[in-house]
Amino acid sequence: MFVAPDPGRLRLRNALRAVLGIALAVAVSEAAGLPLTASIFGGLAALLALFTVLDPTVRAQRVTTALLPVAGLPVLALATVLHGAPLARDVAFLAVVLAGVYARRWGPRGHALGIFAFMNFFGTQFLHAVPGQLPELAAATALALLMAGAVRFVLWPIERRTPPAAVPPAPAGTGLARPTTRQALQSTAACAFALVIGQALSDDRWYWAVGTVWWIFVNTASRGEALVRGFRRVLGTVIGLVVGLLVAVPLHGAPVPTAALVAVCVFGIFYTAQVSYSWMVLAVTVMAGLLYGLLGVLDPGLLALRLAETGAGALGAALAVVLVLPVTVHATTDAWIRRALHSVHACTAEAARRLAGDAAADPAPYAAELELLLGRVRMSLAPLVHPLSPLRARKARARQVLGLLDDCAREVRGFAAVAADPAASHDARLAAACERIEAAVHELVAPGTEFALPGAAPLVSPYLSHHPGAERALAHLHGLERALTGLSAPLRTSPRAPLVPA
Repeated sequence: MFVAPDPGRLRLRNALRAVLGIALAVAVSEAAGLPLTASIFGGLAALLALFTVLDPTVRAQRVTTALLPVAGLPVLALATVLHGAPLARDVAFLAVVLAGVYARRWGPRGHALGIFAFMNFFGTQFLHAVPGQLPELAAATALALLMAGAVRFVLWPIERRTPPAAVPPAPAGTGLARPTTRQALQSTAACAFALVIGQALSDDRWYWAVGTVWWIFVNTASRGEALVRGFRRVLGTVIGLVVGLLVAVPLHGAPVPTAALVAVCVFGIFYTAQVSYSWMVLAVTVMAGLLYGLLGVLDPGLLALRLAETGAGALGAALAVVLVLPVTVHATTDAWIRRALHSVHACTAEAARRLAGDAAADPAPYAAELELLLGRVRMSLAPLVHPLSPLRARKARARQVLGLLDDCAREVRGFAAVAADPAASHDARLAAACERIEAAVHELVAPGTEFALPGAAPLVSPYLSHHPGAERALAHLHGLERALTGLSAPLRTSPRAPLVPA
């Protein structure tokens, strides 16, 4: 985790900005005379605004941030009003889960608004909020979102310099084939199970089981991904509870050191989120323990209950992805690999046009998209390459596929870098190599069918003109061709067949 690449120190800057934004939100709430519970709730609102709003443009991020209270405040009001009616509260919570997951069909904005709505209901359970606290909680939320927006868009507008890229959405499908519909039903079923088991364990802290289910289903697409994420959540929780016993319990809620450690935990959540789910959960668990200490309710028994509730939630998620409209790892991975291969070809074709003298051609967006798609492939294959996976043949095949796709990405990056040379000119050998790349991608994605990719215009060479970068460009294309050829065996044979070494 500490040696994971951080281009442009973007993770570091995002983490530091999050600490600043959340600290300002809490400080403003305290300065406004709001009680501690409201300040904590405001800090949570600021954290969510900075963590979940991931639209591809700054303008879209502003709109989504402005819409957060529209999604969250009605849910907050509903949760507080139903505080004294457990049955109605539980039904409403499950309805929020269903709607929140289903909202992901509308992309990053729906995803962020769904999470914010869910966490408003969750936060009222965490604080045991009653209707009389609604005004102060709403005020803290509004102040926190203002502070988070000010930090993100005025004081520290990181995205203006390094705009975040987004993976293009997968084909939606219809009915139960639509991923968001299927996952909404899975999540609701899992949360219902977790809610029942969680309340059997504790009438006061049952919500941790439901929260575990919710976050397991964020950014997962197959049963394997959900099972691996459930395992990592339990692992991160166990380690976090041990740290909490050593750090949070001895503090007894002392304000200054607790606040400092909460800031460290916030930094850890944002810094590790993209590279290690277990580390992120560890930071969340320690932070929750520290907040319980501030509220004066922390003891070792509460931490043990937190572990039991997390286990109940992970079990509910596991049962749901196996029994309710399951999606296999192979089906999900195959779709992401096909999209990555399309991106390989599109980037190669765009770089070739740049070498041919087309100043408007820019392979950089395609290269960035390829990196994001390969990240999704790695996430999808994580269940197969996990150390505890018993499927040895499929593990070996998955590792080979990942290695070859990484080779593809490396060669594409190299070719794109050569294409950026302003002195480069067209070389007929490059056209021939790019045509072979197109043919290799065709055979992997859709053998035996008519095939056309965006940006795959014929590369015609009216003349032969070598340039200093031509040999390097050809070397990258030959390496890419070898990697694509190597993918043929693991991708075009049964995923359960023994892997024959090349």
